[in-house]
Amino acid sequence: MRMETIPFGTTDWSVIEPTVHKGESGEATWRTQHFGPDDDRVRMVEYSPGYVSDHWCRKGHVLLCLEGELATTLEDGREFILRPGMSYQVADEAEAHRSQTSIGARLFVVD
Repeated sequence: MRMETIPFGTTDWSVIEPTVHKGESGEATWRTQHFGPDDDRVRMVEYSPGYVSDHWCRKGHVLLCLEGELATTLEDGREFILRPGMSYQVADEAEAHRSQTSIGARLFVVD
């Protein structure tokens, strides 16, 4: 990710139109901003309780857990639990990952 030609700005996430993405179970609600020539995404994501991703993700992210709890499994079987104040980072095509939550989670994601 190379962030360039992005002027200083602020985001009021409450006014960004949400989009809903169904999982294998549950749903993810995204509020997304796009920036720069590489179309970098900055998102506020809320996973409903019982959400399970419907795919293995290969995109790179920097992800910060704000509320709830998120379990992320890597394709090799390792599992990581994020709680509020914890984050992870992974590069594009580095390690496929898939997330789920039993109680719901609110995340801040840059990709």
